Amino acid sequence: MAMSAAAVPGTLTAQTDETVRLAQVELEAGEPDAAYTRLAAQAGARAGDPAFDFLLGVAAIETGRYGEAIIALQRVLAIQPGNAPARAELARAYAMAGDIDTAREEFNTVVADPSVPDPVRQRFSRLVRDYDRQRGEDGAVVTGFIDVEMGYDSNINAATDDATIILPLFAFLGPATLNPAARARDEAFYQLQGGVSVDVPLGRQTRLFASALGNWRDNLDSGFADQFSVTGTAGISHTFASGNVASLSGQAQRFVIDGDGFRAAFGIIGRYAIRSRRNEAVAISGQYFRLDYDGDPLREADRFAGSITYAGRHLYGGIGGGKEETVRARADHLSFGFFNAQLGLEYPVSQRVSLLAGAGVEYRDHDGQDPLFLIGRKDWRIDLSLGLRAYLSDRVSIRPRVTYTHNDTNIALYEYDRWTAGLGLRFEF
Repeated sequence: MAMSAAAVPGTLTAQTDETVRLAQVELEAGEPDAAYTRLAAQAGARAGDPAFDFLLGVAAIETGRYGEAIIALQRVLAIQPGNAPARAELARAYAMAGDIDTAREEFNTVVADPSVPDPVRQRFSRLVRDYDRQRGEDGAVVTGFIDVEMGYDSNINAATDDATIILPLFAFLGPATLNPAARARDEAFYQLQGGVSVDVPLGRQTRLFASALGNWRDNLDSGFADQFSVTGTAGISHTFASGNVASLSGQAQRFVIDGDGFRAAFGIIGRYAIRSRRNEAVAISGQYFRLDYDGDPLREADRFAGSITYAGRHLYGGIGGGKEETVRARADHLSFGFFNAQLGLEYPVSQRVSLLAGAGVEYRDHDGQDPLFLIGRKDWRIDLSLGLRAYLSDRVSIRPRVTYTHNDTNIALYEYDRWTAGLGLRFEF
């Protein structure tokens, strides 16, 4: 809230009655719906009372009724034109309604008022800068990070622990012995990640954005499972008067294993995010990607996916699903439909330390029969993680964490367990 209900000036509160007092208590307790219901019931008879209209305007803003808030706060200023808190709330109502230019003008009036204390003026000045940023007057914004991690991985190649396996077509020959590279291998590793993003305003509500993300993971003794990837994204977003955001972007990725090209992916992502007044968001997204595999054209596929996600102050989660369809019919056993769900949290346990936890599950159902095992593959994968994030400064943090993955499947060759433990250092800019 730009101004708390407690900021009602003495000239407004000198003759407060029980309705106004209770509404102010409810606003201070974070119950704007209750305050609005209480005040709206008397709005017809009380309109024109500055104390009443001020709180009605604040409650209307907090419950998303921006037009009603503007009218109530204008009634306050008609009687008390020098009321800085009411003008600040009016500016906030205009901003929430999408009229950033009028919001800035109202805030400028407050900042220019010599009767406003310096600390309050500084707060308003920060809000004006925020509105300038929304209007696109601050220019491009560049952010990024570098993350270094070292640790131990019990299964660097996500492979089975079994030494032998029976192939139905050759069952008469007995169990087949697996190549060591096809069996689980544990090893220490280090990992380097980095990313940079650029956000360029085209106007007060429309922006261009682009980012690049790189990841390098090296296993200390083996090279066959070393991985490198780079991902580039570029797109456009638009913020509506409601605060909701729609975006459309293109993305390309290159994935390398043991120094050799493995896969290229390129596609398009559409997203619509619905924001609430409590700094929460629900996003609906859809995507299409083309997957091309170096030297293995049978695996080339089109991937279609959709998801619904939630992000709150400490909790996030989502569900999604889709289809990955190989381009060539004879590789239909590599096509699959999938469903996944995730849940995680980042909960502060102190001013600089947060608990990190996450869980995810994915189900895959392959279309055709596996040519070696003569059945259609079905997988359930479970991922768990637990860690801490401790900030050494505003930009530098350390992150110890452990992860566990279990892949359960009806084909023994693809069943595995994996856990990792690592310590990361992250710098943000």
